Amino acid sequence: MSDRLNDDALADLPGRVQRPAYDRTKVRTGIVHLGVGAFHRAHQAVYTDDVMATDPHWGILAASLRSPDTYDALQPQDGLYTLSVRSQEGEALRVIGSIQRVIVAPRETDDLLEAMSDPHTRIVTLTVTEKGYCHDPATGALNEAHPDIVHDLAYPMNPKSAPGFIVEALRRRRMNGVPPFTVLTCDNLPSNGRTVKRVLTRFAELVDPELGRFVNDEVSCPSTMVDRIVPATSDQDRERIGGVLGVADAWPVVTEPFTQWVIEDRFPQGRPAWEAAGAEFVDDVEPYEHMKLRLLNGSHSTLAYLGYLAGYETVADTMADEAFVRLIRDLMDEEVTPTLHMPPGADLTSYKSALIERFKNPALKHRTWQIAMDGSQKLPQRLLGTIRDRLSSGAPIGRLSLGVAAWMRYVTGIDEKGGAIEVRDPMTARLREVADGAGPSAENLARGLFAIREIFGDDLPADSRFTGEVVAHLARLYELGAKHTVSTFKAG
Repeated sequence: MSDRLNDDALADLPGRVQRPAYDRTKVRTGIVHLGVGAFHRAHQAVYTDDVMATDPHWGILAASLRSPDTYDALQPQDGLYTLSVRSQEGEALRVIGSIQRVIVAPRETDDLLEAMSDPHTRIVTLTVTEKGYCHDPATGALNEAHPDIVHDLAYPMNPKSAPGFIVEALRRRRMNGVPPFTVLTCDNLPSNGRTVKRVLTRFAELVDPELGRFVNDEVSCPSTMVDRIVPATSDQDRERIGGVLGVADAWPVVTEPFTQWVIEDRFPQGRPAWEAAGAEFVDDVEPYEHMKLRLLNGSHSTLAYLGYLAGYETVADTMADEAFVRLIRDLMDEEVTPTLHMPPGADLTSYKSALIERFKNPALKHRTWQIAMDGSQKLPQRLLGTIRDRLSSGAPIGRLSLGVAAWMRYVTGIDEKGGAIEVRDPMTARLREVADGAGPSAENLARGLFAIREIFGDDLPADSRFTGEVVAHLARLYELGAKHTVSTFKAG
């Protein structure tokens, strides 16, 4: 298929394909987005696309901080791509037009900083994953030894990291008398707005104490909760979607019908009317954030490590095993839910039931290996925070600690049949060193991994209730394997 999806192709798309309901030539950039991955294109870009028919001043300039792959796919398509919403009932296709331009930050550093410094840019959004904040996951503080941070402090006008780009753009706006943009993180960080504010303030302080005070006092960083399952796009997805469109789409995104966005309403320079697209604006996001991080993401990580070790390729495959369904349902009901404090009217029972059905969705090929990536950055907010709350109240942590033990078994890099696991993690080399030194010993492996304070802090390794549970589960995983461990699981 030689023809590509682009503006010229829109008029000839089949009637079943929804397309932008506005004139793209009248759109003006109001948002710069850092980290243009599949999740952003299935979530925030869709909400923005929904409101641009009535307010075209919120077009998105999307920047990749690393790879040119998204640029190579979308720039020849005028930023257009297809959203595929899949369920057991079928597939709905929609072309999204909110992204006006894609740039690659390492190649176009000045262009990106100029766009972020432009007075018409009023919001900078981020989906750079947990590791993109260059912070210590255990404390939420800026990791001042991170190689990108070291570089950006030495060369602040030629940044590599998300904090470096944001602070340099804020410095330029301050120097030119332009009000600061709102920084809106859409990543799975605990208290994500406060975390990014802490990281940015400290970085700015290290550049210039006055700039640090400006960032702390003047820059708004609302917290958010984002929820939508977005698997990696496959070649089969491209072929299927291209066959319907009649033109090639180099990078469509595939997702589920469910979507949720909860946002603290603190936008001094204005914002799109995202509530018209279904977003919910609240005074305090934290209860919703805990709900999602602990119920969805905590369960997802537990499923990913145990499911991968058990030989299941996708989450849906894993959830076809009733023993895993039982484990996850009990994890949510008995160990996570008691730690949540939701506002009146929140229906946790329905949310949890919906999660089980979402995990079971066979139309989404969400690979366990994909979810298992970057576990060192994810464990603190997905499992360890819940474990701390349970320990403080003297409550059991059997299923939560099994998830931690499964991560430990996974990062050894050797599966249950002796094959290699491709462990992708910012700490891969360190994890590999610990695993190689420990050998197939649950106690030695756990002891070595507990010593990584950036993950576990100082408190958890000193608590025998936690360490004892994890070591016991890890020993069972070595002895019995993940599938048998889950099928015979009994809470202590």
